[in-house]
Amino acid sequence: MQQQKLAIGVLSQQSGCNIQTIRHYESIGLLPPPKRTDGNHRLYSDYHINLLVFIRRGRELGFSIEDIRELFELSKNLDASCEKASAIAKRHLEKIKKDKASLSALEKELSVIINTCPNEKNATCSIIDALSDKSKKKEVEA
Repeated sequence: MQQQKLAIGVLSQQSGCNIQTIRHYESIGLLPPPKRTDGNHRLYSDYHINLLVFIRRGRELGFSIEDIRELFELSKNLDASCEKASAIAKRHLEKIKKDKASLSALEKELSVIINTCPNEKNATCSIIDALSDKSKKKEVEA
């Protein structure tokens, strides 16, 4: 079966990744360099499409570039145990849970600040007070 030879624009369309992202992945070694024409134009293959889809899906799930790199390397050995992949995914899930807890705390704090704002003058605005930390200003003025 003959491999497709695709220009970067077609690769972008078929993979769902924009051209700048494709070039970035090449520059950091996540995407292997394609073959080039005599005129030095890049010619990508189905392999590049599949890898970009893998990377894009990993990024959509929030995996880091390094995690995606490691997961892709693991994917090359179909007979290997998926323990390492599972460990990477579990580590990522724990990070998501921590981030979620942090965002929930921020949501509560911001809700309190918004709900205590009298919506009158900036001099009595709890939102501006919270951002400027007026208690520290009073210490500096004293």
